Amino acid sequence: MNVNAPKAQFRPNSKLALVDCDIHPRLRAPEDLKPYLSSRWWDTWQTYGLRKRHGFVKGHPYPKSQPGDGARRDAWPTNGDPPGSSLQLMQEQHLDYHGVDVGIMNPLWPGSGDQNLDLSAALASAHNDWQLDFWHAKEPRLRPSIVVPYENIEASVAEIHKRAANKAFCQVFLLSRTNEALGRRKYWPIYEAAVEHNLPIGIHVFGYSGIPISNSGWPSFYIEEMAEHGTACSALISSMIMEGLFERFPTLKVVMIEAGFGWVPSLGWRLDKHWQKMKDEVPHLKRPPSEYLKQNVYVTTQPIEEPEKPEYLVDLIDWIGWDRVMFASDYAHWDFDDPVFAVPTNWSEERRRKLRFENAMGVFRL
Repeated sequence: MNVNAPKAQFRPNSKLALVDCDIHPRLRAPEDLKPYLSSRWWDTWQTYGLRKRHGFVKGHPYPKSQPGDGARRDAWPTNGDPPGSSLQLMQEQHLDYHGVDVGIMNPLWPGSGDQNLDLSAALASAHNDWQLDFWHAKEPRLRPSIVVPYENIEASVAEIHKRAANKAFCQVFLLSRTNEALGRRKYWPIYEAAVEHNLPIGIHVFGYSGIPISNSGWPSFYIEEMAEHGTACSALISSMIMEGLFERFPTLKVVMIEAGFGWVPSLGWRLDKHWQKMKDEVPHLKRPPSEYLKQNVYVTTQPIEEPEKPEYLVDLIDWIGWDRVMFASDYAHWDFDDPVFAVPTNWSEERRRKLRFENAMGVFRL
């Protein structure tokens, strides 16, 4: 398992801006959140911990060989803090080195899907304050996401309304493995609040739903877990389309993060095929499912597809739309994508502009 990010042999003097849609900041220690939690919630968190809805008591989506939650080995600060917790190292390794103009922060483990709904709300709000104070205030290129306790709908809506006036926040952040499929009407108030403030919904893979990532049981291997993200996201997006979410909120933008995008065309083809024969089951859909997919759903590049023939990658994006794909690095994870390789320099400048920054500028409040 190669967990050191490959260094580019050259750094092209690109004049094109770069927006990174997936950077993972980490707490140095739980005490980083203590200033933002009441004594009640701090004591609850430290005494009883989180109660994740998961099939295995000690189940974890990352291999034990990577104690930094799947991080690059060279991303560990010299003082032993977790990867992704050092602003200085993040600047040196990524923001400055790759010329990142805007980096969107996606905190992965804020407790937002915890079974204790009130603790979940407190931790989500604390993470939002922490993103502002510890990261954005010191490095304005880093933009926070509105972390919401997505199983606590009322608190999620309140958190969106609380944060939306601060234009530093650029999306509402969810994880993909929720208690119910994300198209279910239970979650619609979250989408309504996002639309009200012209905020996209960013959905990052992983999470704790108590449901296997596959529809055939719990995987035995980490490789399986990684490969199943595409099929899991297919089910998630199918739910959103078939439940009529995009008919109800036609301007809603959904960004799928860290799922790649090779699964998108086959999903569109399959949904259209079945819809043609069974559209009477979903009369609320006024158009073929693939049209909602192409209009309302955006994808990020990481982990970039690597077909044996480079033209296959171009064919994929041709179907999805060059205005629907955005660069993401996944810093500081072991399978980090370098923009030099994820957005090839032999593509036309128009295509590179779209993937590097133009699409993100239109989706997020940048």
